[in-house]
Amino acid sequence: MEAITFPNGPIAMAGNLYLPAGFDAEGSYPAVVTVHPGGGVKEQTAGLYAAKLAEQGFVALAFDASFQGDSGGEPHHLEDPYARVEDVRAAVDHLQSLPYVDPERIGALGVCAGGGYAVNAALTDYRIKALTTVSAVNIGTSFRRGWYGTDSDAAAVPTLQALAQQRTAESAQGAEPAYLPYVPAEPDENTPRDLVEASEYYLTPRAQHPNAKNKFLFTKSVSRIFTFDAFHMVEDLLTQPILIVAGSDAGSLWMSTELHGRARSTKTLRVIEGGTHMDFYDVPKYVDQAVAEAVPFFTQHLAAAQD
Repeated sequence: MEAITFPNGPIAMAGNLYLPAGFDAEGSYPAVVTVHPGGGVKEQTAGLYAAKLAEQGFVALAFDASFQGDSGGEPHHLEDPYARVEDVRAAVDHLQSLPYVDPERIGALGVCAGGGYAVNAALTDYRIKALTTVSAVNIGTSFRRGWYGTDSDAAAVPTLQALAQQRTAESAQGAEPAYLPYVPAEPDENTPRDLVEASEYYLTPRAQHPNAKNKFLFTKSVSRIFTFDAFHMVEDLLTQPILIVAGSDAGSLWMSTELHGRARSTKTLRVIEGGTHMDFYDVPKYVDQAVAEAVPFFTQHLAAAQD
């Protein structure tokens, strides 16, 4: 693994580039961008998947989102879906600049919200030749309708009203910026199982990282997130093959099944029995099954892109 930086307009992006064993700088390799979840950093699940893909012969790039982790961009701790999608495009730019990466054999793999961002990037960037989502989340839809998708979009209105009041307080009255947590710091009996496990993942030694602060700017992030739809026009604009991996016991499964139902390109849905949303972040039994699906998928479709 090599720590790198690459440009995204004026922002310096921080990444970890994983190279296959026996790497030959004169060779020509397929490559995969791995996109981390909301609140994550490259050292967590995105890096784990990148490392496992490199073990199977791919060049793989995990990176910190702009405004987050070691990447640049101000204000920090901004979760801007549109910037996150542009991050994926910038990562593809960088991979295409590497002499040992075949520019026609680049794929993307995203986890959780990173899956939604990878899908959205692929809708308008056909340099991405194949796409895999793991525990996919459409972040805008999830924020509006709740973790289980049972609320209406109008359920977002009270939060947006609070946002308006907070923005006035910050911009006109000098209040300090407000932050929200990505995962609950103190789950209770009403917290969905997946989010209890997310709290354990991010906030305990299981996967805690000093760059993952579990906070994002309330006014500047939520105003962007609530109107974002990662799957907008997926029926017509997604032409690339897509593999969708999710657990049967994940509260987020509905987003994977929705994506599968709407996509019209070559598509495969793999629902892995017993898996929760967070199991696919670091639990070997489930990560290994996701990788076992992704490797032949990328091998087939990135090889086909070369022909």
